[in-house]
Amino acid sequence: MRVVSCSPIERVGGCLGSSFFCRGGMSSPLLARKGRHQQRYDNQLRLVAGCIPYRVKTDDGNRSGDLLGRVEVLMITSPGRLDLVFPKGGWELDETAGEAACREAMEEAGVKGILNDSDLGVWEFRSKSRQNSCTLEGTCKGYMFALEVTEELDCYPEKANRDRKWVPLGEAYELCRYDWMREALGSFKNLLTQILVSTVPDLSEPSSFCIVKPTAGDHAIALC
Repeated sequence: MRVVSCSPIERVGGCLGSSFFCRGGMSSPLLARKGRHQQRYDNQLRLVAGCIPYRVKTDDGNRSGDLLGRVEVLMITSPGRLDLVFPKGGWELDETAGEAACREAMEEAGVKGILNDSDLGVWEFRSKSRQNSCTLEGTCKGYMFALEVTEELDCYPEKANRDRKWVPLGEAYELCRYDWMREALGSFKNLLTQILVSTVPDLSEPSSFCIVKPTAGDHAIALC
């Protein structure tokens, strides 16, 4: 169940094209959805959606040209564990995969932002409790996206059960517990390279440039 003062995810047109801009209100308490009565399945595989939240640090005067070196990704702990993961969770019947990824980012990591609507890929993995199972039970099929963070919430549904940490992109590879997470990071790095290579040389003044995100249909999503 989710209680918000307005729709937490809405599609926006104009400069953002077909991306998603995750919004939410704080005048009413935010609650994480509970239960699996609306959970999507593909045969016996539970469908989940998640994202890699990221930000690009402001230019500190270093002119080395290492744009990826200024990228940080947000990782979170699982309840009762110290290893770091990316926000993800069940994809439900009343939402798209992108909307589910936005919702999970807000619920688990307390962030909102701009979601690139081209998924990074699809991976199959087992839930934590079913790592040693020989059956399909507990197997998930996950759709991952890239989320450019524009807002960090001080209060969010799973704050009491999770810690969050911004880490450099290179360090994130070392912190990933599972191979599929490293593969998702690889896809994310490829996407981000396409984005950052389109920026103008001076990144110290965000208002003076546009980031162009190429899409599969050779269209562009410009963030101005």
